[in-house]
Amino acid sequence: MKMDLEMVKYLAELGKLEFSDDELSKKADEMTDIINLMDTVKEIDITYDALKDNHDVYINDLREDVAKESLATSKVLQNAVNSNNCFVVPKVVE
Repeated sequence: MKMDLEMVKYLAELGKLEFSDDELSKKADEMTDIINLMDTVKEIDITYDALKDNHDVYINDLREDVAKESLATSKVLQNAVNSNNCFVVPKVVE
């Protein structure tokens, strides 16, 4: 089943995207491939079986959970741009 060009135009309009007719056709093909891939993924059995899924994990092989002293704040922040006990990250949303 191929993605309908009108649907692709509608989705592009919702996303405020502009495409030429050739680009719309290419996007329709790409979206069709994605939908087919998702249909294939839906067919995979992902039911959880504790006996099958954890067959290589043994409690005795896990490390002991031991609390350790944390790094000093000054050490963690020594390469930070702002020294007010915080990291400054780039703004990604206006």
